[in-house]
This record gives sequence, C-alpha cells and structure tokens, in this order.
Amino acid sequence: MAAQIVIAPLLIALFTAIATLPLRRFPRAQRAASVLGALAYLGAVALLAGRVADESILVYQLSAWPSPFGITLVADALSLFMLGLTAIVSLASVAFSARFMSGFAQRISYHTLYHLMVVGITGSFLTGDIFNLFVWFEVMLLSSYVLVAFYSGPEHTRAALTYTVLNLLGSALMLLAIGGLYATVGTLNMADMARRLATPAQFGVDPVPVLGLTVLLFCVFALKAGIVPFQFWVPAAYRAAPAPVTAMLAGVVKKVGIYAIIRLYFTVFAAATLPAGLGLPGFVGNDFLSFFGPIMFVMAAGSILLGGIGAVSRDDLDGVLAYSSIGQIGFVVLPLAVAATVPEVRPLAIAAALVYALNHGLTKSMLFLASGTVKEAVGSVRFERIGGLAKRTPVLSIGFFMGAISLIGIPPLSGFFGKLLVFRTTAHAGALGGRGGAVALGLSLVGAILTIAYFSRAWNRGFWGTESEGVRTATYAPSLVVIVVALAGLLLLVGVGFDPVLRAAEAAADIALDRQAYVDAVLEGLQ
Repeated sequence: MAAQIVIAPLLIALFTAIATLPLRRFPRAQRAASVLGALAYLGAVALLAGRVADESILVYQLSAWPSPFGITLVADALSLFMLGLTAIVSLASVAFSARFMSGFAQRISYHTLYHLMVVGITGSFLTGDIFNLFVWFEVMLLSSYVLVAFYSGPEHTRAALTYTVLNLLGSALMLLAIGGLYATVGTLNMADMARRLATPAQFGVDPVPVLGLTVLLFCVFALKAGIVPFQFWVPAAYRAAPAPVTAMLAGVVKKVGIYAIIRLYFTVFAAATLPAGLGLPGFVGNDFLSFFGPIMFVMAAGSILLGGIGAVSRDDLDGVLAYSSIGQIGFVVLPLAVAATVPEVRPLAIAAALVYALNHGLTKSMLFLASGTVKEAVGSVRFERIGGLAKRTPVLSIGFFMGAISLIGIPPLSGFFGKLLVFRTTAHAGALGGRGGAVALGLSLVGAILTIAYFSRAWNRGFWGTESEGVRTATYAPSLVVIVVALAGLLLLVGVGFDPVLRAAEAAADIALDRQAYVDAVLEGLQ
C-alpha cells in the first residue's frame, strides 16, 4: 500500500490538467483549480519524500505486472530531489500565470497544457525503464511546443518551430537508440539493464554497440538540457514563451536532461566496461564513464564560456537570462565530468551538481518571473527602456538583485553553496591527481567572473540606469511582485538552512551511485 503513493504526484498533475479543461467558461474556478492542483502536487511530493526517507526506495508496478516486464515507477532520494524542485517552481509559475496571462489565453487551454507538461516532467523523474522515459519526454515536450508558440507572433512561431524540429529530431534519435539497446541488451528496464551490463558474458551482451547507442542517448539528453553544442534553441525559445513557461523551461525542464544523465550514466551504464583500447587517450579507466568524462568536460567548458560571453553582449534582460542559462548549466555538468573521470570524488561531485541544479532552478525561474513582471508593466525588457527600475520599484529590484548575487555565489544565499561545492569538487580532483582538475577549477573561476560581469552590466543599465519614461509611468502588479519576492526569500531560506538541503543532495548522490540497491529494490530478488 505504501508503494502506491509513488503514483500520487503523477495522478494529481494529470487530474488537474483534465479538471481545468471543462472550467474554461468559469475563469475564476479554472484559475483556482490550477493553483490548488499545484498545491496538492507539492503536498503529494512532500508526503512521498517522507516515505522515501523511511524506506529509501519505493517501487510501484503498474497493474501489478512484475519487473522487468511491467511498467515500473521508482521513487528514491534522487527522483525526490528533482520532484521537490519541480513542485516549488511549478506552484510559483502557475500562481504567476493566474495574474500574468490574459483571460483569453487562460481559456484556450493554457492551464491544461501547463499541467500536462508537469505530468511529463513527473513521469520522467519516476520512470524505471528507458522506453517510458521516452514516452514521458514526449508528453512534456508536446505540451511545451504549444506553450513556446503560445503568443503566435512571427518571432514566437519561428522560435517554436526551431524548438520543435530540434526536439523531434532528438526524439527520433532517442527512439532509435532505445530500439538498439533493446536489441543488444534484451531489456529496457533500468535495473535489469544495469544487472545485465554488470555481467555481460552471462547474458550475451556486447558492450561495444551499447557504448555507441549510449552516445546517441547522451546527445539527446544534452539537447534537452541545452548543453553546448546543442544549445541553439535556448535563447529564442526562452524569449518567445510566456514568462511563467520560460520559468519552468529554465528552472525544471532543463533539469530533466541532467537527471537522465545522472540516472542512466552513473546508475545504469556505469556497470558496463569497455574492451581494452576503447578509452580516450590520456584518460585512465575502462568503464563507460571514463569515455564520457572528457566529453562532458568539453561540453561544460563550451557552455560556461559561450553562455557567459553571450550574456555579456545582450542588450535586453531576457537575452541575458537566456544565455546565462546556457552558462549556468555548464556549472551543473562540470562536476559530473569530474565525477566521471575521478571516481574518488563521485559522491561529492554529484551532490555538487544537484545543489547547483537546485539553486539554478529556483533562481533562474525567479529571475524570469521578475523579467515578466517588468515586461508586463513597461512593455519591454530592453535596457534602454527599463532604466531606473531600482528607484521606481525597489521591492522587485531587491528580488532581482538577490537572484543575481545568488547565481554569482554570494553568501548566505543558496547559490554560494552551489558554487562552493563545485569549486571544492574541482579542487579535490586536482589534489587527487585527477587530470583536468586544475583546468576545471580555472574554468569555474572564469565562469564566475563572467557571471559577475553580465549581472553587473544588467543591474547598472537596467536598474541603476537613467529612469525611462516607460518605467516612470508603469504600474507594477503587486501580486506578481509578491511571487518574485517569495522566491527570493526562499533563496535566502535555503542558504541559511542549507544543512538539510546538503543532506538531501548527498542522499541523492549516494543512491545514484548505489547500483546494487537500485537493482535489488526494483527486481525484488529476481537475480
């Protein structure tokens, strides 16, 4: 009976999506149902977290079909860490939507599409097999395609088309890789796949084609996360989508790709070993992670540098935040690259990546909501038209400032601990003799300097600049400002009370690396 709670967040999100559809003729009831659904989702995630804290791993088999034959949902510390981020950002974004989106926009299925996106996100974090990961990806992406194009202007349609085409190509590639894995390994259940890859001779598995197929999957997850060189869709899509949708895209949807990398490559594919001679030159190790480590490092470096330089050169707030998201996701991937190449720091490195992902999710969603508040009041987020915001709306400006310095890494905000853990991971890797540790540390410092540069420029030009006519005459919605400030306060709360967050991240990292515990819980003695 306890395992059935695993499906509760999924059912609540689905029920909310369905319930908001017939309420289109009753706008107040529709908005209330949408917000109450998000609150119920948060409550279900909190209850599930309590059960996982007691039992470590909860497994639910749909229709009582046993693993590895049936559809499996798995809740553990890693999936709950990501679901917690989803619940918080989703609640803030849907509450923001109730005031921000026009009445007509909300009546034409906005809330239904929004909660269907949450359904896809939730399923992605809970699924226990790779094919259903593809299914939940598609549920999430089909909704997001429409939401990116929601305003239907030329710019929005162009951005949505790019976003849709790239992700459809990624989905086709993912399905091809999944079919190949099934043909090669003989299963799609993640726990069963880990078991077979750990003893390939027993099951007749050739690891060489598996490695090639995992490369295809990695490209798909990098595309979903917007990691260089698959970041092309990010700036246009983030500018085109409504602010609360962009908050979800940057704060949560990107993290689905990161979660998939951690779950599959550190829990499942790490069980496989490479034949002699297939590792990259100069890197020690014969497991799959020794192959992906340097690849992740190059992609993290490209993301940090391209995102940071791109953000410095933007002339509008949304552009700065969009390119910043590319750079900041590099800070999440960097410790994962270190974890892949230096096994001794894997628990610390994965915890660092998760803490940074949490801070980025909370902070970037808040900053995009702040940008949406400004755009709704002033009509633009170009710096020459939003000068003087600090004087005109100091409360909103303080919220934005807290988000900026959190991403920079100033204590006691949550971002300080994310940056600290990334620096600590790279420093430990260097001290242990891991190749690239010093380079990774230097890259982190360069990225931090770029973050200071683009947020200082945005603050000076947009908030401390000469007060524009639009800013002087604008009226800022108090309810939207309250939501932004509430998220800013949460950044402070997470920073001041960081110890539980760190323990949760460490538990998530430990369970991601404890392959045997995952296999035993899901397969229930099948071995």
